[in-house]
Amino acid sequence: MADDSLLNRILKSVFFKQAQKRAGAYAGNSSRLLSLVANVAKKLSTGNFRNNLSEVKIHLQLLSRMVKAYAKGDYRDVSWRSMVSIVAVLIYFVSPVDLVPDFLPVLGLTDDLALILWLVKNMSDEIMKFSEWEKNEKTIKIG
Repeated sequence: MADDSLLNRILKSVFFKQAQKRAGAYAGNSSRLLSLVANVAKKLSTGNFRNNLSEVKIHLQLLSRMVKAYAKGDYRDVSWRSMVSIVAVLIYFVSPVDLVPDFLPVLGLTDDLALILWLVKNMSDEIMKFSEWEKNEKTIKIG
């Protein structure tokens, strides 16, 4: 049944709903966004992400750079709704208590991975736009 898929259970879970509620407050507060980005980097430097899951790690690093650029005011070419969605997924990702708790070996990250891949797929245009902006910024600063 499609309604019983892991992703649908995540999106309907109390854990993701709490992350969504917190995301609006985070998105409007630069210091909270920067703290969230630091927490994502910390989680990526431990456990399974140190040597594995490189594609997901690359996505999370890009999303983190996007949030950081937004927090600093360098990049604002993203809708509020999209930024809140990104922040909600990052809050869910760093939370140790969610639909499938992270302390469970292997299974603990399946919900995080499903949610991240869903976000990247659904926001591919905005993410690509940021990626292009980031490349142009680096080219301008280097050149």
